[in-house]
Amino acid sequence: MQTGNGDSVSDRNRTRGFARWLKPLDPLRLAWVAMVLIMSGCAMVGPDFVKPEAPLRDTWTEIEAPGLSAGQTNYSNWWRVFDDPVLDNLVEKAYRQNLSLQVAGIRIYEARAQLGIAVGSLYPQQQSVSGDLTTNKLSTRTDTPYIDNHFNSLSLGFDAAWELDVWGKFRRSVQSGVANLEATVASYDNVLVSLTAEVARTYIVIRTLEKRLMIAEENIRLQAQSLRIADVRFTEGAVSELDVTQAKMLLADTQALVPQLASGLRQAQNALAILLGVLPGELKEMLSGPSEIPIAAETVIVDVPNNLLRRRPDIRLTELRIAAQSPQIGIAKADLYPHFTLFGTIGWRSSDSTSVSGENSLGDIFSEKSLFWSAGPGFSWDVLNYGRIRNRVRVEDARLQQLVVTYKNTVLNAQREVEDAMVAFRLAKEEEQFLRESVAAAQRSVTISSLQYKEGLVDYQRVLDSQRFLANQADRLTEVSGQVGSSLVATYKALGGGWQIRENEEILSAENRDAMIERTSWGGLLDSEEVEQPVADKDRRDWQWPDW
Repeated sequence: MQTGNGDSVSDRNRTRGFARWLKPLDPLRLAWVAMVLIMSGCAMVGPDFVKPEAPLRDTWTEIEAPGLSAGQTNYSNWWRVFDDPVLDNLVEKAYRQNLSLQVAGIRIYEARAQLGIAVGSLYPQQQSVSGDLTTNKLSTRTDTPYIDNHFNSLSLGFDAAWELDVWGKFRRSVQSGVANLEATVASYDNVLVSLTAEVARTYIVIRTLEKRLMIAEENIRLQAQSLRIADVRFTEGAVSELDVTQAKMLLADTQALVPQLASGLRQAQNALAILLGVLPGELKEMLSGPSEIPIAAETVIVDVPNNLLRRRPDIRLTELRIAAQSPQIGIAKADLYPHFTLFGTIGWRSSDSTSVSGENSLGDIFSEKSLFWSAGPGFSWDVLNYGRIRNRVRVEDARLQQLVVTYKNTVLNAQREVEDAMVAFRLAKEEEQFLRESVAAAQRSVTISSLQYKEGLVDYQRVLDSQRFLANQADRLTEVSGQVGSSLVATYKALGGGWQIRENEEILSAENRDAMIERTSWGGLLDSEEVEQPVADKDRRDWQWPDW
């Protein structure tokens, strides 16, 4: 219903009620009104988070090179380009069992609890229930002979104090807590990117060493056969003993390579076991299958540099650290202004002493006469500490600027890593192609020289040189083939792929969850689907939990 001047009746009634509430000029009520007005009129001090700018290329230098192509693709399961079921299984097991990744996941729940502490500061910070029962003996030399010198007293009470968030200090703490929580998720993703890449790289190293061992054994058989031929020809007097000693020298040199390769293979297997969170002896069955080096894709699709900001977890981590640090300036700056507090105490106090008014009893604790209370506003202001407070603000600002510069450096390094990995992949493929031709020619040279030596057309030096060259080139080709795969792994890692496999998956393992629940009541914090939403929703970064 509207009145003639356009005001609604309900509005006028509310105004009259408010006026009646203020009619007795109670200083306490006026103080409450002033406090509310102050809170409603003040904004949060300190700077809001601003995403920093960073230098970005428009395109990649190597993008037009053979084997590389510009475009959009899904990097979430990039290791599947090798089409190796063993590798797929190893990555899955590492995701489920790697201990370093589990530590990073548990840190997320630590950050959740820290955020809960920050949200709790928005409410009365001090709340306590107290009580005491005391026995009292007074001096007999007293001027009040009508009061018992020996009596008991009982008191119960509740105290509360609430520092009002006038300048946004506690809201800034929530902002920082939310950003810190998101940063721990980005840190988890960063560990996951490194883990998947390291599993793939180590697996390629293992297959490369296995292949190099096979080639070394083939060369040993070939050189042992040449030694037998040289020994027969020496026995027949067709050649000198020099041919035999040279054959033995080459054979022993190749045999010496086997322990070195076997040592490297065992160390790589041990490293892979740690990545999978298992004992080294448990890897044998997982690695069963043909010992072939995973074949790299013919063409690698690389998207624009700008997408690194969205996809690479280390860049997001650095950005979120800035978002967590920026509110710290406002938190420090809030101490430059007065702190307004609401406080209150209510309780009951009684004793069994006898006074001039009569006898008392502890049982009267909840009677009306035993009730006492006090409440009101207050403030404090560190007016003589500006040097300390201002320098704290400067410290927080300097830390923020350090993170901004670190962010720019992280973006630059990310682009460098992509460029380095792409050029390494391209040139390794070129080197591999040349070495294939060289090995084919070396194999033909060994065949021809061996036949000519049997017929006495050439000396053994020709056979020795061709076999030594074949052994070196075949080993080098195998090593470079492994480098092609490793360079492709480095390319996908630099592009920030691999962390996406945790989407729609539980971050915390069942074993860790059960252990934590057995020790402590975690409520719903260990359940990603049941996240307690904070009370307000003014700013998404201020209040809401991030979507997983």
